[in-house]
Amino acid sequence: MMAGFGHGTRAHPRSRSRTWSRTGPDSATLGIIGTICAIAGFFVLGIVLGPVAVVCGWLAVGRSWAGANRSVPALVALVLGAIDTLLAVIALAGAATWGNGML
Repeated sequence: MMAGFGHGTRAHPRSRSRTWSRTGPDSATLGIIGTICAIAGFFVLGIVLGPVAVVCGWLAVGRSWAGANRSVPALVALVLGAIDTLLAVIALAGAATWGNGML
């Protein structure tokens, strides 16, 4: 049996699941990032940070949805991000009326 020239005896000698390289951040990190974006979105740039918080929260909840341990920061990011986005859209719709001189 020839084990040289790139043909090892095992199919995958170095499994990627055991190395430090992963496809992305884990659900706890995404939940915390989403929560920070949702809280900051109430004060500045809610129209941008709200959807970012919703996406981060959705990805974090989606990764742990099947398990019993749902991440609390992920759910907080999802809910606060949705509220933040809704309030920003309402504020922009109220600011764009005929009486305020924008149109």
